[in-house]
Amino acid sequence: MDLDQLAALRTPEGSVALDAAARVAGGDPLAAAAALRSAGMPPALAAAALTQAELRRRAVGKFGPAAAGMFLTRAGLEQATRGPVAARRAGRLRAAGVRTLADLGCGLGADALAAARAGIRVYGVEADPVTAAMAAANAEAAGLAELFTVECGDATAFDVSRVDGVFCDPARRKAGTGRRVFDPNAYSPPWDFVVGLAARVPYTVVKVAPGIDHALIPAGAEAEWVSADGDLVEAALWCGRLAEVPRRATLLRGAAAHALTGSGDAEAPVGPVRRFLYDPDPAVVRAHLVAELAGALDATLADPSIAYLYADAPAATPFARCLEVTDVLPFSLKRLRALLRERRVGRVEILKRGSALEPEKLRRDLRLAGDEAASLVLTRVAGAPTALVCRPVG
Repeated sequence: MDLDQLAALRTPEGSVALDAAARVAGGDPLAAAAALRSAGMPPALAAAALTQAELRRRAVGKFGPAAAGMFLTRAGLEQATRGPVAARRAGRLRAAGVRTLADLGCGLGADALAAARAGIRVYGVEADPVTAAMAAANAEAAGLAELFTVECGDATAFDVSRVDGVFCDPARRKAGTGRRVFDPNAYSPPWDFVVGLAARVPYTVVKVAPGIDHALIPAGAEAEWVSADGDLVEAALWCGRLAEVPRRATLLRGAAAHALTGSGDAEAPVGPVRRFLYDPDPAVVRAHLVAELAGALDATLADPSIAYLYADAPAATPFARCLEVTDVLPFSLKRLRALLRERRVGRVEILKRGSALEPEKLRRDLRLAGDEAASLVLTRVAGAPTALVCRPVG
């Protein structure tokens, strides 16, 4: 996609092409292209419309119905914040008193649009000309062009004294190749600039990779990990006046949000395997809040390095899945196969932490047969490889 192609898609002819592409998207791409060309569309316009239609179809999971009117790039869609996550962040910024916000590296505008919908005036900065033009087009399509404007330029040159809040989502993919960048010093804008924003703007939020090293978290910042319907989707650093607690795990499940907070450096007690196993949400694990969850559940670890919790009684919690442990045995393929055959288990889900075994290979090696189902947990107990046969608890 280039600026000329984007401009063509925003003409009346482009709108017709996009509508036609939406009707054939999701099927055979060659047949879709042929259908548009047979309708008299120029090949370049047909190709651009089909690309957008396919990206919009994929974007529904992130943006819902709004995806149908957005302009997207593959890399931009991959890094864009999911709609519910962006909306929640915007609500928190608004509640904190933020009225003007700079979105440095705004990408396609997902976070900026959410902030604008919350009534915040947003100034977006994007280095890539095509992406900046798409963000502006997305603001116009959403009816938010007066609240979200975009300039193409260097995010580090923006005058942050113009705003009372900053959101920065540094690019974590290499320009031109799309390859992921794991070294924060290679982010764009660079990490030193990003973490330095907190000293310049009283309300600063930085979106980071969920796998961020805790050692990189600035002193005094709140680090939050967010999962959506069980999938870990992002982490964010809330700085300055926005920092409320050292660590937070936020779980979004449908329209509900649940938060677990703590220091991030507490240690859970260690004990034997007990009747019920809790598998914490990945946001809880990444936030180093397993000890806080253990306290709430009166639970213990069976191995200090493995984030499975064990308790004598089940308890309702949004922060972990609960399984009832029926059998505990030192890992042995022969013994495990015999036990599952005895129980007539023909279907297993395999969970693992602290085990090098490949689940699909183990599934084949077990040679399951039967009409019963079970959950198989591969883990370590006091350092020893262990298999737990379990059943879900409602």
